[in-house]
Amino acid sequence: MKIKVGDTVQVMMGRDKGKTGKVTKVFSKENAVLVEGVNEYKRHKKARMPQESSEIITISKPLAASKVALLDPKTKKPTRVGYKIEKNKKVRIAKKSGEKI
Repeated sequence: MKIKVGDTVQVMMGRDKGKTGKVTKVFSKENAVLVEGVNEYKRHKKARMPQESSEIITISKPLAASKVALLDPKTKKPTRVGYKIEKNKKVRIAKKSGEKI
């Protein structure tokens, strides 16, 4: 997968289109990413014990990796990811600016 934890991405489709955030977790088998502040849902938690209180919890759900694009570090616009070999090491680069990620 070309997106890693800590990358800043922008959502390209769906109800959160245009929002940006950092990737907190990558699910490579499901080809999905968890982005902070994006794709959030509210869950109502019922009180199980008498001393416990019921509350509404905000949960962030994973997005398909195809629905997000990495932000170019130079131009801050969405870009595709490419690879280049420098000094016998594989390095990720932004396709738009050629900047190293």
